[in-house]
Amino acid sequence: MDPELYSHGDPFAQWRWLRANAPVHWQPPSDLPGFWSLTRYDDVRTAYRDAETFSSAQGILLRPVEHGADPGGGRTLALTDPPRHRRLRALVDEWFAVRSIRALEPEMRDITRGVVDRALDLGSVDFVADVAARVPLYVICQMMGVPESDWEHLYELTSQAFGAGDPLTRRFAHLEILGYFETLQAAKAADPGDDLVSVLATADVDGERLSPDDVILNCDNLLVGGTENTRIAAAGGMLSFMERPDQWQALADDADLLPSAVEEVLRWTSTATHIMRTATRRVEIHGRSVEAGDKVVFWLPSANRDESVFDDPDVFDVRRQPNRHLALGFGEHFCLGSVLARVELRLLYGELLGRSVRVEPDGEPKLLDSIVVNGPERLPVVLKPGAA
Repeated sequence: MDPELYSHGDPFAQWRWLRANAPVHWQPPSDLPGFWSLTRYDDVRTAYRDAETFSSAQGILLRPVEHGADPGGGRTLALTDPPRHRRLRALVDEWFAVRSIRALEPEMRDITRGVVDRALDLGSVDFVADVAARVPLYVICQMMGVPESDWEHLYELTSQAFGAGDPLTRRFAHLEILGYFETLQAAKAADPGDDLVSVLATADVDGERLSPDDVILNCDNLLVGGTENTRIAAAGGMLSFMERPDQWQALADDADLLPSAVEEVLRWTSTATHIMRTATRRVEIHGRSVEAGDKVVFWLPSANRDESVFDDPDVFDVRRQPNRHLALGFGEHFCLGSVLARVELRLLYGELLGRSVRVEPDGEPKLLDSIVVNGPERLPVVLKPGAA
């Protein structure tokens, strides 16, 4: 529960102890509500599959009690249960299907190439802000119908809203993002285009149009879901490669390893530190009684280092097979953008490898101090071009 554990400590030692000694652990209330911790892979996977017992509608992240319920509860893709979740998801599922992402891949490649070109021109950059953040943001902006002239504005707002820094600054930046989508959804409702915001702004769910507020909240949901974890995974993966140059060299020698390398980056970074559910009925897990209304927290990095599932789980191995990690969720709430995230990571690393770009440290990385997402906050590097 201490954010500094993730920036200056070793949470994996604590998770390892919990998996062995207290796999279903009760944390008493504090400024956060009391909650049960699940740290083993099989327990997290089983709970993910049972959306009827473990509900998302009352929030999916630990929030201070004083903040109250999440305003998106029961209204957004991430914070709804079946059957409404399935109906909302059906509106946009096709946009994230394999064939749709494959059709979009040439444009994604152009975006990635442009981001890498810009970083190479700068030479010394923050890999998080200047590379890893821009690729997924520009791609989701294109999918949502955000005019290209506004991409940089949304980049600045998301950097403030979802980065580190003053909480008030983050809050106001997030309000600006919501305000932007208020304007955009009204424009798309009046004149729909071929984009995700138009789909939401003109959609019928259960015979009713989504309210403007629901459209705005779901746009925010798509923006955060389409950028945050991919940004941190891409940067966390690059940090891991710089710390283990033999693994990067393995990719340089054999491009066919890229798909398995992407899966290992996702497992290794497990950027969503926790996901929360609320029990809808009494259920027993390893002899512990979880009561209806109790909060249950899945610690995903712990599940993805479970020694009963993964051989040598504390080893980063781009050749790892099989690799059935839970970094992108499971069951009803399996990440809508899972295909998109994988392609973005593959294109980014592939672009750097294909151009023999050398990525070298240019200072100490700074890790996020957050219990929500984990990975680099800043990653200063020098990019040096090589022969194509």
